[in-house]
Amino acid sequence: DMDRSASPAGLRVSTIQSIGLGLVRTGQALATAGAWPGRYVGWLLVPLTLLVIASVVGSLLRLSDVVRWGVDLPVLGTGLNLNGLTELQWHLLAVITMLALPYALVQNRHIRVDIAYETLSPRSKAVIDLVGDLILLLPFCIVIGYLSINFVAFAYKTGEQSTYGGLVDRWVVKSFLPLGLGLLALTAAGRIIAGIGTLLAFRPEATHD
Repeated sequence: DMDRSASPAGLRVSTIQSIGLGLVRTGQALATAGAWPGRYVGWLLVPLTLLVIASVVGSLLRLSDVVRWGVDLPVLGTGLNLNGLTELQWHLLAVITMLALPYALVQNRHIRVDIAYETLSPRSKAVIDLVGDLILLLPFCIVIGYLSINFVAFAYKTGEQSTYGGLVDRWVVKSFLPLGLGLLALTAAGRIIAGIGTLLAFRPEATHD
């Protein structure tokens, strides 16, 4: 008898599986690239914690200006006061959030509300992830990311800064919105490609004897 893998049907299944595995590798590479900054952004939690401590101590000591250096630096201006310390905290939190989202998605650590998801087969999970990424996540990232560019441009053109004598150059922190959504879109695109590859590589008919 002719071996099934040598038959036309077997060769077709083998080719589809090879294409699927190639798509999985390509998708995983794209998703990893989008999530790469998130691997290291967690270290910003260290200065963020120190800033919180400094703000508490400064408030207890009733300090106004924390430090002045007299040189106009990007974002920081000519010095830091308590308002500036507080704003710097949410600046760092915004950076951490936007850059960590793709990493959380790749590591599958994002919040799921579907309690039945863990009971499904790998193929069913791939279908759910593919539909969610293709219909919900990727369009959201593209639309909001595109609209946020004008948000950043307006802050840059108007020289937006703190109205409480805090930080300047607010466009810098706002620029992490389109940047983070762009990385999230890249990660979503990678997951979509990998999901299609998974469905091709592990088709039911490919597992039958």
